[in-house]
Amino acid sequence: MTDSPHQGVGGHRPRAKLRAFLLAGLLLSLLLAGVVSNFASSQPDGLERVSQDGCTVENEEIVGGECIAQAEREHEVGGPLADYGISGIDNSFLSTGLAGVLGVLLTAAVAGGLFWLVRRRDGSPERSGVTGARS
Repeated sequence: MTDSPHQGVGGHRPRAKLRAFLLAGLLLSLLLAGVVSNFASSQPDGLERVSQDGCTVENEEIVGGECIAQAEREHEVGGPLADYGISGIDNSFLSTGLAGVLGVLLTAAVAGGLFWLVRRRDGSPERSGVTGARS
């Protein structure tokens, strides 16, 4: 074995393994967001269903009764990614997939930027909290 800080047990490079793991996770996330998200249920989720309790709903439209969903308004903020799609793209499969991919990429960029800002800049054992001598 070597005392190189960049080489792990058996000569493996932990940094390369970490990068491969992160890249595989990113690719899997992109696949799930871009393709599998299109097969999610279009039925109302639990919160949306509970908000419609007490109302008569036909074709996703409230036609009678009293419920808290009647006070619902259109999205206040709106934006190009509102309603799980990209505005201006008529193909719903493509719109949903691209919105998912953009969401994953934006999240990865923000998280990567934050991790980059708080990373350890010095690899010395004193700073990382590792103590003890090598034999």
